[in-house]
Amino acid sequence: QVQLVESGGGLVEAGGSLRLSCAASGSIVRINVMGWYRQAPGKQRELVAAVTSGGSTNYADSVEGRFTISRDNAKNTVYLQMSSLKPEDTAVYYCNADVAVYTTGNPPVRNLNIWGQGTLVTVSS
Repeated sequence: QVQLVESGGGLVEAGGSLRLSCAASGSIVRINVMGWYRQAPGKQRELVAAVTSGGSTNYADSVEGRFTISRDNAKNTVYLQMSSLKPEDTAVYYCNADVAVYTTGNPPVRNLNIWGQGTLVTVSS
């Protein structure tokens, strides 16, 4: 099995910073895109930022210039550095990954899209 484990959420004042981490573990062949999504109360889950295995990134307009996504391919880990946080950034943040994994059957490798359990970020005004 493959799983994503997130850490780094918490309570921060507006203008502050937080760093989220997400580590993938299991029978991983390779990880393609890794990303962060968020879901605020009463709203749909939305993409915050994503990064490819080659390092190409894209961001939601609402976080461009304030958040930075990065990854460590050797550690199968993705990070989200969040700065200049605003109360509207309050949400549960979820890690997501497109992962090629080993199987015991045929085919020996298959692609999965997996989610972390989520970590709560609360920004107070």
